[in-house]
Amino acid sequence: MHTKEPGIQCPTFLKQEPGINKLTESINQAEPVHEKAALALELQKEVNVLLECPDYKSDGVDCRPCHFLATVRKRVADVIILARKLA
Repeated sequence: MHTKEPGIQCPTFLKQEPGINKLTESINQAEPVHEKAALALELQKEVNVLLECPDYKSDGVDCRPCHFLATVRKRVADVIILARKLA
């Protein structure tokens, strides 16, 4: 039987993650690109909290995956905002 590995246990990540997930879900459900872009701007703000974390350690067990996820999410938000500008 496979047991689920524990996730990121960083307090900053655990505080930000519910809001980030909610924004991501809202972006996925939004229809017009301008609505998606407005939500993507909010997502950038939430993700930047993780990317600018004062406790970040490049070799941290929780920091590395957190920073990776935050970077991917920021890039996705950037693409959505760019799509709005091109529309």
